[in-house]
Amino acid sequence: MNVTDAAYDTVHQHAGGSVALAPRMGMSDATLRGKVNPNNDRNLLSLQEADTLMARTGDFRILHALCAEHGFVAQRVEAPESGSLIASLLTAAAAKGGLAELISNAMADSRISPNEADAISRACAQVMAAIVQVSQHAEAAAERGAE
Repeated sequence: MNVTDAAYDTVHQHAGGSVALAPRMGMSDATLRGKVNPNNDRNLLSLQEADTLMARTGDFRILHALCAEHGFVAQRVEAPESGSLIASLLTAAAAKGGLAELISNAMADSRISPNEADAISRACAQVMAAIVQVSQHAEAAAERGAE
């Protein structure tokens, strides 16, 4: 997933969308929608606004997209607040299975369309985020000496 798509999805998939987020960002919903519109090349989301957006939503796909575009993976440093190592492993396995199914369906006609490539990219980002959660749970378990 690229940064533009990540910003768009962060706004539009948040509960209440731009209408709910815009006041918390100090702008109108039309302005926020315009800033994350992938077809807009002016009045784009600034770095500070992207930072505020991630803080307000708790959705860090913009950060993960930036990392992925430059060959990095971001990992949260603090221990996860809930869940377990096994639960996070199962969630990661489910995400990986979803990615495999998506690729299988996309390859049914022996070609990958731009829309399918975009969907695969988004699913890869979900798998990466789930794998990072496994790592975080393992580190938290090691600190507790359990699980």
